[in-house]
Amino acid sequence: MSTTADLGPGSGAPLAPAPVVPGLIAAAPPAPAVRVPTADAALPAPAEVVAAVFHGATVSDAMPVVVVELTPAGLRLLWGNDAAALVVGCRPADLVDAPLVELLPFLGPAEQQLLLRRERAVRMAMPARTAAGTVTDALVYAIPSPTADLWSLRVVTGSADAERALRATADAHERRFATLTERSPVPTLLSEQGMRLGHVNDAFCRLVGRQADQLLGTGWTTVVHPADLDQVIEAAAAVLEGGQAEAQARLVRHDGSVRTTVVRFASLLTTCGEAGFVGTVEDVTERLAFESRLAHQAHHDPLTGLPNRTRLSEYVTERFDRGAGALACLFLDLDDFKVVNDSLGHAAGDELLVEVATRLRRLVRPTDLVARFGGDEFLVVCEQVDEAGALALAERVATALDRPLALGGVEVRPRASIGVTVQAPEHTTPGDLIQDCDIAMYQAKSGGKGRITVVDTSARAQAHDKLRLVAELREAIEQRSISLVYQPIFGTGDRRPVAVEALARWQHPQRGHISPVVFVPVAEESGLISGLGLLVLDETCRQMSEWSRTIGAAAPQRAAVNVSALQLDASLPGQVESALRRHGLSPSRLTVEITESALMADPRAARQVLHELRELGVELAIDDFGTGYSSLAHLRHLPVTCLKVDRSFVAELSDGQAAITSAIIALAGTLGLDTVAEGVETDAQATLLDGLGATYLQGFGLAMPMGGREATDWFVTRRSPLPAGGGDTR
Repeated sequence: MSTTADLGPGSGAPLAPAPVVPGLIAAAPPAPAVRVPTADAALPAPAEVVAAVFHGATVSDAMPVVVVELTPAGLRLLWGNDAAALVVGCRPADLVDAPLVELLPFLGPAEQQLLLRRERAVRMAMPARTAAGTVTDALVYAIPSPTADLWSLRVVTGSADAERALRATADAHERRFATLTERSPVPTLLSEQGMRLGHVNDAFCRLVGRQADQLLGTGWTTVVHPADLDQVIEAAAAVLEGGQAEAQARLVRHDGSVRTTVVRFASLLTTCGEAGFVGTVEDVTERLAFESRLAHQAHHDPLTGLPNRTRLSEYVTERFDRGAGALACLFLDLDDFKVVNDSLGHAAGDELLVEVATRLRRLVRPTDLVARFGGDEFLVVCEQVDEAGALALAERVATALDRPLALGGVEVRPRASIGVTVQAPEHTTPGDLIQDCDIAMYQAKSGGKGRITVVDTSARAQAHDKLRLVAELREAIEQRSISLVYQPIFGTGDRRPVAVEALARWQHPQRGHISPVVFVPVAEESGLISGLGLLVLDETCRQMSEWSRTIGAAAPQRAAVNVSALQLDASLPGQVESALRRHGLSPSRLTVEITESALMADPRAARQVLHELRELGVELAIDDFGTGYSSLAHLRHLPVTCLKVDRSFVAELSDGQAAITSAIIALAGTLGLDTVAEGVETDAQATLLDGLGATYLQGFGLAMPMGGREATDWFVTRRSPLPAGGGDTR
């Protein structure tokens, strides 16, 4: 058996018989591989082969071949073969450094830009110089060097009419594709026959960092990441059968970097009926990275990098199996964190939070979750841990946190109150588990700082009841179901009623009477105190205005309303002014009472608010005076008009302990302030307070709190002073 191969035009030299290899029918000598060379896998060529190819190109008189370089002075010839020298009419050596226009006289800037491309080989029809000095139509092939600004140019002239017609058709087709895609910023592929590409545009070449010749045929598949190649080929194959398809694929650039793309295929039928496709490529690397950052930010705390409450909820929901008891939670609240913030600054507080997060991460398993719940609260969720294991982890957490930490030059030992909960049958939702852990943490905090507590059923019931109470209180405030009662205040000398104190009352439809001692703290803890305070202020002003219209001179001169420490902010003066204007009430008929402890929470801010209230003309009283820790120097600068002696000091009068009450009344007299003695129960107390110089008296022994309608009748019948020893006889 013998084999022949076509070695070139007009060649038919036979090859030697192939040697027989055992086990095979016949074996042929290896033939040169026909492939488009790539930058990643170029075939090594022996020196003698390179020499033979170069010699053949040099001495050929059939086709001019030159190598040109782009220099600042323009395109210059670096080398040319004998045919090129013959065309120009010089020796080959004289071609070096000659301008390219000697060979291609009509190569202008526009033609140069189209012909000499770094990304691809280009074929272009243009006139070329002949040996006779004339010009003739020619086809110029420009092939870029992969390593420098060099191009090899082949000039083909004198084609037959049929060849010229075929070439013109191909050129026209390529020009159409170039017109549509070459300058497009969208990377584009064109196949007119199956998977083999006929064209790629510059945008795709730039995207993958390769020249067009390396991508034509099936070379484009070499830039697709191996893990994504199957789905790309499947999408392209589906399109070859008609329709559209797309695939997300990673493309590997020449430098090894990877770009994530979406390749969209649409089917294409050529004029010859061949099935092909057009592919457009969208680089989504930056977009996906941006979306990933957004997703991370949405699920993680920016300060500590820990998962946030949203991610915590997802994590617990994904792993919560009702009745399985597979989860354990630790809820941590840092003790005295506010002290760090207030004394060392928020930067030190942030540093502490970051350090706590780092220590917690080191203690848990990779499958466990450490999340920042908010503020100075953290939560740890573990799988397949029982109560003993959860308590042991809590002990390790407490020990790890107790290690000293330097903040702002001060050594700090972080401590936390830790609540522990293990999933139980009564936990019907993931929220129940987190809520119980929160309850356990508050139990630990209320029992003393730095404690570890496991939630108990009674605490859970109390917490659930408190949540219901908050919801019911909110509804009562919105529906104005909170009512007011008014307790008269009397002048000490003549016992004439001169004012009232407005007191909030809540008659619950199912629970019955709920004491202010219960619902006022609930309002403060749940953020409802502002709404409650505004309701009391508005209703008091309305009632005072009504009394003025209905009973005239018998109406009380002033009404006092209590203000919580949480209401004592910059918005309070505006709220008071609005209520007074709404009901047409003079500011002098309203007294705002603030407890001594509320004033001391933030003395500077409180003083500013009080000054603004006083400028409105409102009277100001310090309630429960003597029970707080205000200094006399501070008191002297407050624009108050009255001190209210706490009922505990008035009660001591019955035991002969009058020193504190006497001192407060004397202090008020020295400062030019009125006094109201609260909690007067007996005539003996009233008489003694009169002797000490108290300005006003208030207490159950004088008059009980009354609703608005009852108080109206009461004031009409009490226009004359009470007789000595004559309290409220209702």
